[in-house]
Amino acid sequence: MPKLKVKKGDLVQVIAGKDKGAKGRVIAAYPREERVVVEGVNLIKKHTKETHQGPRGAKQGGVQTMEAPIHVSNVKKLKDDKPAEKKADEKKAEETGEDS
Repeated sequence: MPKLKVKKGDLVQVIAGKDKGAKGRVIAAYPREERVVVEGVNLIKKHTKETHQGPRGAKQGGVQTMEAPIHVSNVKKLKDDKPAEKKADEKKAEETGEDS
C-alpha cells in the first residue's frame, strides 16, 4: 500500500483540475486508491432515494451536494500556521499562569 504525503486534517491546495487553486482541509484519505476528499472541492450532486431503514427510521431523499475524492497527485500540502499559534498561546498562558 503506497504512503500518502497528506493526511486527514492537513491544509492543501488543488494544483490541477476544475477546482485548481482552491484551498481546503482534507476530510478523508484513501491510501489504497491514492485519493483524498478535500472540503469544498470537487462537489457533486448525488440523488438519494428515501428509505425507511436504519437506526432512526426514515432517511430523507432528494439531491445532496457532497465532496468526491480527487487524486492525491492533484493536491499539494500547504504549511499550516494553526498548530503553531495554538502552541504559542499555550506557552504564553503557562508563563503568565492563566487558565483557558
